[in-house]
Amino acid sequence: MHVPLVDLRAAQAEILDEIRGDVDDVLSSAGFVGGPHVAGFEEEYAQLCGTQHCVGVANGTDAVEIALRAVGVGPGDEVVLPANTFVATAEAVARIGARSVLVDVDPDHLLIDPAQLGAVTTERTRAIAPVHLYGQLAPMGAVLEHADRLGLPVVEDAAQSQGATQDGRVSGSLGRMAATSFYPGKNLGAAGDAGAVTTDDDDLARTARLLGAHGSLTKYVHEVVGFNSRLDAIQAVVLRAKLRRLQRWNACRREAAERYASLLDGLPVTLPAVAPGNEHVWHLYVVQVDERDRVLSALHEAGVGAGIHYPEPVHLTRAFADLGYGRGDFPVTEAAADRILSLPIYPHITPAQQEYVAQSLADALGA
Repeated sequence: MHVPLVDLRAAQAEILDEIRGDVDDVLSSAGFVGGPHVAGFEEEYAQLCGTQHCVGVANGTDAVEIALRAVGVGPGDEVVLPANTFVATAEAVARIGARSVLVDVDPDHLLIDPAQLGAVTTERTRAIAPVHLYGQLAPMGAVLEHADRLGLPVVEDAAQSQGATQDGRVSGSLGRMAATSFYPGKNLGAAGDAGAVTTDDDDLARTARLLGAHGSLTKYVHEVVGFNSRLDAIQAVVLRAKLRRLQRWNACRREAAERYASLLDGLPVTLPAVAPGNEHVWHLYVVQVDERDRVLSALHEAGVGAGIHYPEPVHLTRAFADLGYGRGDFPVTEAAADRILSLPIYPHITPAQQEYVAQSLADALGA
Protein backbone atom coordinates (compact mmCIF):
# COMPACT_ATOMS: atom_id res chain seq x y z
CA MET A 1 0.00 0.00 0.00
CA HIS A 2 1.12 3.58 -0.68
CA VAL A 3 -0.14 6.28 1.67
CA PRO A 4 0.83 9.84 0.69
CA LEU A 5 1.58 12.50 3.29
CA VAL A 6 -1.31 14.50 1.82
CA ASP A 7 -3.69 13.61 -1.02
CA LEU A 8 -4.32 16.78 -3.01
CA ARG A 9 -5.91 14.92 -5.90
CA ALA A 10 -8.80 13.70 -3.77
CA ALA A 11 -9.69 17.23 -2.67
CA GLN A 12 -9.48 18.58 -6.20
CA ALA A 13 -11.58 15.73 -7.57
CA GLU A 14 -14.36 16.54 -5.10
CA ILE A 15 -14.73 20.11 -6.37
CA LEU A 16 -13.80 19.71 -10.04
CA ASP A 17 -17.27 19.55 -11.57
CA GLU A 18 -18.52 22.32 -9.29
CA ILE A 19 -15.87 24.87 -10.32
CA ARG A 20 -15.85 24.26 -14.08
CA GLY A 21 -18.51 26.85 -14.82
CA ASP A 22 -16.87 29.56 -12.71
CA VAL A 23 -13.44 28.83 -14.17
CA ASP A 24 -14.92 29.10 -17.67
CA ASP A 25 -16.51 32.40 -16.61
CA VAL A 26 -13.15 33.78 -15.49
CA LEU A 27 -11.41 32.67 -18.66
CA SER A 28 -14.10 33.90 -21.03
CA SER A 29 -14.43 37.27 -19.29
CA ALA A 30 -10.63 37.66 -18.94
CA GLY A 31 -11.25 38.92 -15.40
CA PHE A 32 -8.12 37.30 -14.07
CA VAL A 33 -7.22 39.64 -11.19
CA GLY A 34 -9.81 40.81 -8.69
CA GLY A 35 -13.45 40.78 -9.66
CA PRO A 36 -16.57 39.19 -8.14
CA HIS A 37 -15.03 35.81 -7.31
CA VAL A 38 -12.23 37.41 -5.30
CA ALA A 39 -14.65 39.78 -3.56
CA GLY A 40 -16.97 36.86 -2.82
CA PHE A 41 -14.22 34.76 -1.32
CA GLU A 42 -12.94 37.63 0.81
CA GLU A 43 -16.42 38.16 2.25
CA GLU A 44 -16.94 34.45 2.89
CA TYR A 45 -13.56 33.89 4.51
CA ALA A 46 -14.07 36.94 6.75
CA GLN A 47 -17.38 35.39 7.84
CA LEU A 48 -15.63 32.13 8.72
CA CYS A 49 -13.04 33.97 10.81
CA GLY A 50 -15.59 36.30 12.38
CA THR A 51 -13.70 39.40 11.21
CA GLN A 52 -14.84 42.53 9.45
CA HIS A 53 -12.25 42.28 6.69
CA CYS A 54 -10.33 39.80 4.58
CA VAL A 55 -7.82 41.00 2.00
CA GLY A 56 -6.71 38.37 -0.51
CA VAL A 57 -3.04 38.37 -1.43
CA ALA A 58 -0.70 36.31 -3.58
CA ASN A 59 0.71 33.96 -0.91
CA GLY A 60 1.11 33.39 2.79
CA THR A 61 4.56 34.92 3.11
CA ASP A 62 3.33 38.15 1.55
CA ALA A 63 0.39 38.03 3.95
CA VAL A 64 2.71 37.99 6.98
CA GLU A 65 4.81 40.82 5.56
CA ILE A 66 1.79 42.94 4.66
CA ALA A 67 0.21 42.47 8.09
CA LEU A 68 3.44 43.40 9.86
CA ARG A 69 3.96 46.44 7.68
CA ALA A 70 0.35 47.51 8.23
CA VAL A 71 0.70 47.51 12.03
CA GLY A 72 3.82 49.66 11.75
CA VAL A 73 6.83 47.35 11.59
CA GLY A 74 9.65 48.94 9.64
CA PRO A 75 13.37 48.65 9.01
CA GLY A 76 15.40 48.25 12.21
CA ASP A 77 12.41 47.16 14.30
CA GLU A 78 12.12 43.83 16.11
CA VAL A 79 9.38 41.24 15.88
CA VAL A 80 9.10 38.45 18.45
CA LEU A 81 8.19 34.99 17.12
CA PRO A 82 8.68 31.34 18.10
CA ALA A 83 11.81 29.47 17.10
CA ASN A 84 9.64 26.54 16.07
CA THR A 85 8.03 27.78 12.86
CA PHE A 86 8.37 27.54 9.12
CA VAL A 87 11.05 29.85 7.81
CA ALA A 88 8.48 32.06 6.04
CA THR A 89 7.53 33.80 9.30
CA ALA A 90 11.08 35.04 9.83
CA GLU A 91 11.51 35.60 6.10
CA ALA A 92 8.65 38.11 6.06
CA VAL A 93 10.27 40.01 8.93
CA ALA A 94 13.61 40.09 7.11
CA ARG A 95 12.05 41.37 3.90
CA ILE A 96 10.85 44.43 5.80
CA GLY A 97 14.37 45.05 7.08
CA ALA A 98 13.34 44.20 10.62
CA ARG A 99 14.88 41.59 12.93
CA SER A 100 13.31 38.40 14.23
CA VAL A 101 13.70 37.90 17.97
CA LEU A 102 13.04 34.26 18.76
CA VAL A 103 11.65 32.56 21.85
CA ASP A 104 11.40 28.86 22.64
CA VAL A 105 8.20 26.81 22.71
CA ASP A 106 6.48 24.74 25.35
CA PRO A 107 7.41 21.04 25.30
CA ASP A 108 3.85 19.70 25.26
CA HIS A 109 2.42 21.52 22.24
CA LEU A 110 5.52 23.07 20.60
CA LEU A 111 3.78 26.46 20.53
CA ILE A 112 5.24 29.81 21.59
CA ASP A 113 5.95 29.98 25.32
CA PRO A 114 4.43 33.26 26.63
CA ALA A 115 6.50 33.05 29.82
CA GLN A 116 9.58 33.94 27.77
CA LEU A 117 8.17 37.08 26.16
CA GLY A 118 9.12 39.39 29.01
CA ALA A 119 12.82 38.63 28.62
CA VAL A 120 12.96 39.58 24.93
CA THR A 121 10.56 42.50 24.42
CA THR A 122 12.39 45.82 24.41
CA GLU A 123 11.86 49.37 23.23
CA ARG A 124 12.72 48.12 19.73
CA THR A 125 9.92 45.54 19.69
CA ARG A 126 7.15 46.57 17.31
CA ALA A 127 5.02 43.40 17.16
CA ILE A 128 4.58 39.87 18.46
CA ALA A 129 3.85 37.17 15.89
CA PRO A 130 2.61 33.93 17.51
CA VAL A 131 2.34 30.97 15.13
CA HIS A 132 -0.65 28.62 15.17
CA LEU A 133 1.23 25.43 14.39
CA TYR A 134 0.11 22.03 13.09
CA GLY A 135 -3.57 23.01 13.27
CA GLN A 136 -4.06 24.53 16.73
CA LEU A 137 -3.82 28.04 18.09
CA ALA A 138 -0.95 29.40 20.12
CA PRO A 139 -1.81 30.41 23.73
CA MET A 140 -3.34 33.71 22.68
CA GLY A 141 -4.70 34.75 26.06
CA ALA A 142 -1.26 35.02 27.62
CA VAL A 143 0.32 36.45 24.47
CA LEU A 144 -2.34 39.16 24.18
CA GLU A 145 -2.11 40.01 27.87
CA HIS A 146 1.63 40.61 27.55
CA ALA A 147 1.23 42.56 24.32
CA ASP A 148 -1.58 44.72 25.66
CA ARG A 149 0.45 45.58 28.74
CA LEU A 150 3.20 46.93 26.49
CA GLY A 151 0.94 48.43 23.83
CA LEU A 152 2.22 46.06 21.14
CA PRO A 153 0.17 44.71 18.24
CA VAL A 154 -0.17 40.95 17.81
CA VAL A 155 -0.10 39.53 14.29
CA GLU A 156 -1.21 35.91 14.08
CA ASP A 157 0.59 33.58 11.67
CA ALA A 158 -2.50 31.49 10.97
CA ALA A 159 -1.23 29.62 7.92
CA GLN A 160 -1.82 26.16 9.42
CA SER A 161 -5.08 26.73 11.25
CA GLN A 162 -8.00 27.63 8.97
CA GLY A 163 -11.17 26.99 10.95
CA ALA A 164 -9.44 26.16 14.25
CA THR A 165 -10.81 27.80 17.38
CA GLN A 166 -9.70 28.79 20.87
CA ASP A 167 -12.36 29.30 23.52
CA GLY A 168 -14.87 29.71 20.70
CA ARG A 169 -12.94 32.30 18.72
CA VAL A 170 -11.72 31.42 15.25
CA SER A 171 -8.12 31.53 14.09
CA GLY A 172 -7.44 34.82 12.38
CA SER A 173 -9.68 36.89 14.66
CA LEU A 174 -7.71 37.22 17.90
CA GLY A 175 -4.85 39.58 17.04
CA ARG A 176 -4.84 43.08 15.55
CA MET A 177 -4.22 41.34 12.24
CA ALA A 178 -3.68 37.79 11.03
CA ALA A 179 -1.98 36.29 8.01
CA THR A 180 -2.81 32.98 6.40
CA SER A 181 -1.63 30.85 3.52
CA PHE A 182 -3.73 28.92 1.05
CA TYR A 183 -0.83 26.92 -0.34
CA PRO A 184 -2.32 23.73 -1.86
CA GLY A 185 -1.42 21.49 1.09
CA LYS A 186 -3.19 23.65 3.69
CA ASN A 187 -6.55 22.73 5.19
CA LEU A 188 -7.97 25.35 2.84
CA GLY A 189 -5.71 25.07 -0.18
CA ALA A 190 -5.79 26.80 -3.54
CA ALA A 191 -4.67 25.34 -6.87
CA GLY A 192 -1.43 27.30 -6.55
CA ASP A 193 -0.15 30.02 -4.27
CA ALA A 194 -2.59 32.31 -2.45
CA GLY A 195 -2.99 33.96 0.94
CA ALA A 196 -4.99 36.49 2.92
CA VAL A 197 -4.90 39.01 5.74
CA THR A 198 -7.81 39.33 8.19
CA THR A 199 -8.62 42.10 10.67
CA ASP A 200 -11.45 44.01 12.33
CA ASP A 201 -9.66 47.33 11.85
CA ASP A 202 -10.91 49.38 8.88
CA ASP A 203 -7.71 51.39 8.57
CA LEU A 204 -5.44 48.34 8.76
CA ALA A 205 -7.51 46.58 6.12
CA ARG A 206 -7.22 49.57 3.83
CA THR A 207 -3.47 49.72 4.40
CA ALA A 208 -3.12 46.02 3.65
CA ARG A 209 -5.03 46.41 0.40
CA LEU A 210 -2.89 49.39 -0.55
CA LEU A 211 0.36 47.55 0.14
CA GLY A 212 -0.63 44.60 -2.02
CA ALA A 213 -1.72 46.76 -4.96
CA HIS A 214 1.31 48.97 -5.62
CA GLY A 215 0.07 51.44 -3.01
CA SER A 216 -2.99 52.23 -5.11
CA LEU A 217 -6.73 51.77 -4.64
CA THR A 218 -7.51 54.05 -7.59
CA LYS A 219 -5.72 53.39 -10.85
CA TYR A 220 -2.50 55.40 -11.13
CA VAL A 221 -3.10 57.12 -7.77
CA HIS A 222 -0.30 55.79 -5.55
CA GLU A 223 -0.56 56.73 -1.88
CA VAL A 224 2.33 54.66 -0.52
CA VAL A 225 5.13 52.47 -1.85
CA GLY A 226 3.64 49.02 -2.09
CA PHE A 227 4.24 45.91 -4.18
CA ASN A 228 2.28 43.45 -6.27
CA SER A 229 0.50 40.80 -4.18
CA ARG A 230 -3.06 40.12 -5.27
CA LEU A 231 -5.32 37.09 -5.14
CA ASP A 232 -6.23 35.99 -8.65
CA ALA A 233 -9.73 35.00 -9.68
CA ILE A 234 -9.02 31.36 -10.56
CA GLN A 235 -7.62 30.75 -7.08
CA ALA A 236 -10.65 32.48 -5.56
CA VAL A 237 -12.98 30.12 -7.47
CA VAL A 238 -11.12 27.09 -6.10
CA LEU A 239 -11.01 28.50 -2.58
CA ARG A 240 -14.73 29.30 -2.49
CA ALA A 241 -15.60 25.71 -3.41
CA LYS A 242 -13.23 24.32 -0.79
CA LEU A 243 -14.35 26.82 1.83
CA ARG A 244 -17.87 25.39 1.57
CA ARG A 245 -16.37 22.02 2.57
CA LEU A 246 -13.83 23.21 5.14
CA GLN A 247 -15.83 22.48 8.28
CA ARG A 248 -16.65 18.96 7.09
CA TRP A 249 -13.08 18.34 5.98
CA ASN A 250 -11.76 19.57 9.33
CA ALA A 251 -14.17 17.21 11.09
CA CYS A 252 -12.76 14.37 8.99
CA ARG A 253 -9.26 15.36 10.08
CA ARG A 254 -10.33 15.28 13.73
CA GLU A 255 -11.78 11.80 13.25
CA ALA A 256 -8.53 10.69 11.66
CA ALA A 257 -6.53 12.15 14.57
CA GLU A 258 -8.70 10.26 17.06
CA ARG A 259 -8.18 7.08 15.08
CA TYR A 260 -4.39 7.56 15.14
CA ALA A 261 -4.48 8.10 18.90
CA SER A 262 -6.22 4.74 19.29
CA LEU A 263 -4.04 2.89 16.77
CA LEU A 264 -0.78 4.21 18.21
CA ASP A 265 -1.69 3.68 21.85
CA GLY A 266 0.98 1.58 23.54
CA LEU A 267 3.72 2.29 21.01
CA PRO A 268 6.94 4.08 22.10
CA VAL A 269 5.68 7.28 20.49
CA THR A 270 4.91 10.70 21.96
CA LEU A 271 1.48 11.62 20.62
CA PRO A 272 0.45 15.22 19.91
CA ALA A 273 -1.45 17.04 22.64
CA VAL A 274 -4.30 19.52 22.27
CA ALA A 275 -3.95 22.64 24.42
CA PRO A 276 -6.86 23.58 26.74
CA GLY A 277 -9.55 25.58 24.98
CA ASN A 278 -8.37 24.61 21.51
CA GLU A 279 -10.34 22.87 18.80
CA HIS A 280 -7.57 21.39 16.66
CA VAL A 281 -7.98 21.06 12.87
CA TRP A 282 -4.99 18.73 12.42
CA HIS A 283 -3.23 20.33 9.50
CA LEU A 284 -0.42 17.97 10.50
CA TYR A 285 -0.31 14.96 12.79
CA VAL A 286 3.10 15.27 14.45
CA VAL A 287 4.40 12.54 16.74
CA GLN A 288 7.84 12.25 18.34
CA VAL A 289 10.04 9.16 18.18
CA ASP A 290 13.58 8.15 19.00
CA GLU A 291 15.90 7.44 16.05
CA ARG A 292 13.61 9.56 13.92
CA ASP A 293 15.68 9.49 10.72
CA ARG A 294 15.91 5.69 10.76
CA VAL A 295 12.18 5.41 11.43
CA LEU A 296 11.41 7.87 8.63
CA SER A 297 13.50 5.87 6.19
CA ALA A 298 11.71 2.66 7.17
CA LEU A 299 8.32 4.29 6.65
CA HIS A 300 9.33 5.50 3.21
CA GLU A 301 10.48 2.01 2.30
CA ALA A 302 7.05 0.74 3.34
CA GLY A 303 5.31 3.28 1.11
CA VAL A 304 4.24 5.65 3.88
CA GLY A 305 4.74 9.31 2.94
CA ALA A 306 5.79 10.62 6.33
CA GLY A 307 7.59 13.97 6.65
CA ILE A 308 9.35 16.34 9.06
CA HIS A 309 7.96 19.76 9.97
CA TYR A 310 10.64 21.07 10.43
CA PRO A 311 14.05 19.35 10.41
CA GLU A 312 16.12 22.49 11.02
CA PRO A 313 14.98 25.30 13.33
CA VAL A 314 15.04 28.81 11.92
CA HIS A 315 17.96 29.91 14.10
CA LEU A 316 20.17 27.08 12.85
CA THR A 317 19.59 27.72 9.15
CA ARG A 318 22.33 29.39 7.16
CA ALA A 319 19.83 31.97 5.91
CA PHE A 320 19.35 33.34 9.44
CA ALA A 321 22.85 32.96 10.82
CA ASP A 322 22.98 36.76 11.06
CA LEU A 323 20.48 36.66 13.94
CA GLY A 324 23.39 35.51 16.08
CA TYR A 325 21.77 32.49 17.69
CA GLY A 326 23.48 29.13 18.08
CA ARG A 327 22.77 25.56 19.06
CA GLY A 328 21.55 25.39 22.64
CA ASP A 329 19.73 28.72 22.59
CA PHE A 330 16.29 27.12 22.16
CA PRO A 331 16.57 23.64 23.66
CA VAL A 332 12.91 22.60 23.38
CA THR A 333 12.74 23.52 19.71
CA GLU A 334 16.07 21.82 18.99
CA ALA A 335 15.17 18.62 20.84
CA ALA A 336 11.84 18.42 19.01
CA ALA A 337 13.49 18.97 15.62
CA ASP A 338 15.43 15.72 16.14
CA ARG A 339 12.34 13.69 17.09
CA ILE A 340 9.29 15.05 15.25
CA LEU A 341 7.64 12.96 12.56
CA SER A 342 4.56 13.96 10.55
CA LEU A 343 2.24 11.08 9.68
CA PRO A 344 -0.15 11.20 6.72
CA ILE A 345 -3.39 13.03 7.46
CA TYR A 346 -5.97 14.58 5.16
CA PRO A 347 -9.78 14.59 4.92
CA HIS A 348 -9.96 11.64 2.54
CA ILE A 349 -7.59 9.28 4.36
CA THR A 350 -9.24 5.89 4.99
CA PRO A 351 -9.18 3.77 8.14
CA ALA A 352 -7.34 1.08 6.18
CA GLN A 353 -4.65 3.55 5.20
CA GLN A 354 -4.26 4.68 8.82
CA GLU A 355 -4.06 1.09 10.01
CA TYR A 356 -1.29 0.49 7.50
CA VAL A 357 0.56 3.62 8.67
CA ALA A 358 0.25 2.52 12.30
CA GLN A 359 1.46 -1.01 11.56
CA SER A 360 4.35 0.31 9.47
CA LEU A 361 5.35 2.63 12.32
CA ALA A 362 5.13 -0.23 14.83
CA ASP A 363 7.35 -2.35 12.57
CA ALA A 364 9.87 0.48 12.21
CA LEU A 365 9.97 0.89 15.99
CA GLY A 366 10.31 -2.86 16.56
CA ALA A 367 7.17 -2.80 18.68
